Amino acid sequence: MKSPVRYKPSNNSNLGCADLMAMAERELSAFFNTVTQLFGSEQAERSAEDWLQELIEIDGLPTSARGWRLITAKVSTRLPSGVNASSLSTEFTNA
Repeated sequence: MKSPVRYKPSNNSNLGCADLMAMAERELSAFFNTVTQLFGSEQAERSAEDWLQELIEIDGLPTSARGWRLITAKVSTRLPSGVNASSLSTEFTNA
């Protein structure tokens, strides 16, 4: 059984839940689309699950695009060899 998601309020009181959700959605969508283009939909689905699991395991929610990107970079290390986080970063900024 999976552990429940723990939410820690951010230190930045200006960001509400809707803002955090929008940031997460944009990052995961860009990651998913890029992995689909490079590796196909099956790998993209596995990578999206890894991304969500990584989000569950961190303490607190990222409050910046950089914080969300760190989750993506960590998960991208699990992709098949030959692709690294820096090459994906270019793809994400163009997505």
